[in-house]
Amino acid sequence: MTTDANSSNKPPRLAVIGSGYWGKNLVRNFHQIGALDLICDRSEDLLANFHEQYADIKTCLALSDVLKDAAIDGVAIATPAETHYGLAKEALLGGKHVYVEKPLVLNEREGEELIELARERKLVLMVGHLLQYHPIFIKLKELALDGELGRINYIYSNRLNLGKIRREENILWSFAPHDISMILSLAEDEPETVQTTGGYYLHKKIADVTTTHLDFKSGLKAHIFVSWLHPFKEQKLVVVGDQKMAVFNDTKPWENKLWLYPHEIKWEHNMPVPAKAEPEKVEVPEEEPLRQECLHFLHCIAAGRQPVTDGEEGLRVLRVLNASQRSLDMNGQSVRITPKPELEGMRLESSTQSDFFVHESAVIDNGATLGKGTKIWHFSHVLSGSEIGENCNIGQNVVVGPDVTIGNGCKIQNNVSVYKGVTLEDGVFCGPSMVFTNIYNPRAEIRKMDQVRPTLVKNGATLGANATIVCGTTIGRYAFVGAGAVVNKNVVDHALVVGNPGRQIGWVCECGERLPDDLQCLACERSYESRDGGLKRV
Repeated sequence: MTTDANSSNKPPRLAVIGSGYWGKNLVRNFHQIGALDLICDRSEDLLANFHEQYADIKTCLALSDVLKDAAIDGVAIATPAETHYGLAKEALLGGKHVYVEKPLVLNEREGEELIELARERKLVLMVGHLLQYHPIFIKLKELALDGELGRINYIYSNRLNLGKIRREENILWSFAPHDISMILSLAEDEPETVQTTGGYYLHKKIADVTTTHLDFKSGLKAHIFVSWLHPFKEQKLVVVGDQKMAVFNDTKPWENKLWLYPHEIKWEHNMPVPAKAEPEKVEVPEEEPLRQECLHFLHCIAAGRQPVTDGEEGLRVLRVLNASQRSLDMNGQSVRITPKPELEGMRLESSTQSDFFVHESAVIDNGATLGKGTKIWHFSHVLSGSEIGENCNIGQNVVVGPDVTIGNGCKIQNNVSVYKGVTLEDGVFCGPSMVFTNIYNPRAEIRKMDQVRPTLVKNGATLGANATIVCGTTIGRYAFVGAGAVVNKNVVDHALVVGNPGRQIGWVCECGERLPDDLQCLACERSYESRDGGLKRV
């Protein structure tokens, strides 16, 4: 952590987006390191002040000016949390590495999208959990993971102050992310349950004080007490092991920030008896944590490495924050954090699990195959024997299988079940809540899976929202079944079908536009001719 971010004399070039309360510190550090090229802020007054202070640095008012600047390798975002997702996404799409202040985003799905986007484009995505780069915490973590403290039983963190009081977020979201990040790092795990209680004193909807309790499956317990209505500043992390206890007090002078207490609990006559010992001061070279964090971001860009606080780490913290907020909203009821599904038993078409994305709430059965670039979203289930091709997007609450084949580039919207007997070729679009069947005359009390009638949907076909495809039919290439239609007979290539029962009312081009009578598309100028009851491109 003490070396420079880049082995060359010219580090990556950066822009800081948002230069107010905290952003000004990023500006200062990146400028001192020699990596700052541009400051972007909506406030012309702020930019004018920076221009006087840093005459060599460019300024701009719009993100678009940052993105079109080819000299900029990465951006550091220090704007309100609700803007993080939009700004980070635009920057990643613009080919820029991204550092974003905590929290990563406010919505877990948005966080997953940013992580996947960074992965696809081979860009660094880093979250500003500053204390992970504090030399004192790094030393404390080293002691804990090396076994110096013994088995860790309990961790607590206090982050207290009088102000800075916010109205765009409560104290939990303002103060607690750093503490959650440190605790998860020490635990090397996510908690199973979270409970949060709070007090609302200055505003009936914005908590000023919260206490959060975390329970881990290892037996470790932790709590976080945060407040901006406290008479004095306190930033303290206490780690209680069965051999030693560590105290990181960040409000003390540097030489007194980290102490070890070799206290133990001994058993005499079946009674626990504390055995106190003299505290030991731990010496750590002094370095500014924010500078180390900035250097780490630059090093990750230059070396193509994952940051310590990468997008995945930011998402883990966000999951705990969201669970804490739910518990707070329910007056302290315990909230369980759903574990990520284990994917080790999955048969893979691609070489590594990172080649596709599976949301933590989705279930992938053993024996299923997912192609490279495919995404499986919330609460969906892929059953055994199913094969999903590359670059597919499977929406929320979708069931696939068992033994279903889906081609490359398909998009299946929310609330669709693709049952056994259904085959989708490449590029098929299934609209929200459309329905496939696989038994023609089902009965609840009579098993008829041996009477499955196959359904084939050919390349490029579209099945509109709430459409029903009765089993035993074939939907032709680039056919278009309108919303709510009920199809009970084969549909030829490029046919436009609507109604109940479905009837053909025209023809559709490969681009999805309805064709005129001369069969030449007005949008893309493709031409077709009638062939075997359907259309064929000329």
